[in-house]
Amino acid sequence: MLKILFGVARLPFLTLTVLCIALAATGSWYQQGSLSIGLLLLVLLMALAAHISVNAFNEYFDFRSGLDFLTRRTPFSGGSGTLVAAPEQAQLALWLAIGSLLLVSAIGLALSALVDWRLLLLGLPGILLIYSYTDYINKSPLLCLLAPGVGFGALMTLGAYWVLAGQPDALALSLSVLLALLISNLLLLNQFPDIEADRQVGRRHLPIVLGPAKAAWVFSALLLACYLLLGVSVWQNWLPTAALLGVLTLPLAAHVAWSLHQQSRSHTRGPDQLTALLGKNVLLTHALPALVLLGLVLAKLQGAA
Repeated sequence: MLKILFGVARLPFLTLTVLCIALAATGSWYQQGSLSIGLLLLVLLMALAAHISVNAFNEYFDFRSGLDFLTRRTPFSGGSGTLVAAPEQAQLALWLAIGSLLLVSAIGLALSALVDWRLLLLGLPGILLIYSYTDYINKSPLLCLLAPGVGFGALMTLGAYWVLAGQPDALALSLSVLLALLISNLLLLNQFPDIEADRQVGRRHLPIVLGPAKAAWVFSALLLACYLLLGVSVWQNWLPTAALLGVLTLPLAAHVAWSLHQQSRSHTRGPDQLTALLGKNVLLTHALPALVLLGLVLAKLQGAA
């Protein structure tokens, strides 16, 4: 049973949630000089439950639609395959999704009562996004592109910062938009291996609607926007200069974007090449925020010295 739960929860992917909350917590500490461990643990639990819920709903609905039987699984896309191997456990996946969503709702209400009722303006759309992502949002190219970034950046990271700092500010907006761009791009690239399978079950994301070559330009534009945002944020003093440590990932970003353009135009590209590219993009999506986080820590320590 635990193996099934861990599979549909997609535990290896939860590192992204931990990074989002860590960045929000570090930003709050940088601004406020202190951090409530109790609130941080509640926020982290809620964020992990939200990620588990959307993963479990995705596993359940993709199994029901037959998509999981069509995709070629990679370590980064195509689902976990848990329910394909154990179809009798589909109901367990659904209960995990619902239970996790109820936990998100309960913690969200508690935090809204403790901190600021306006947090519900983030929480209610978040709950709707968790449930509707797989069956509804994936049928709209624009919503499908924006939803992951909105969920992890605008809702999760901004909401966590709001809870921990008491109110949002320019630093919080900079961090949340940076993560939104990165994570929307992460999911965009992860759609490339599943184009044919997704088309068969009625999905309409950008690689299907535009084709791989044009979708690669969208990927590159969002990636460029990440570094422009980082530069503007430092220039406007929304982030400290040390946050420019994130620019150290620029060579990796350029390599990923260039390789994607090469592969999207090639008729002989192999699945192993694309899988390797997905892995490099996962590394980039973790490394850039982690370096910005390190920059915040160094700037705070330098200021305190």
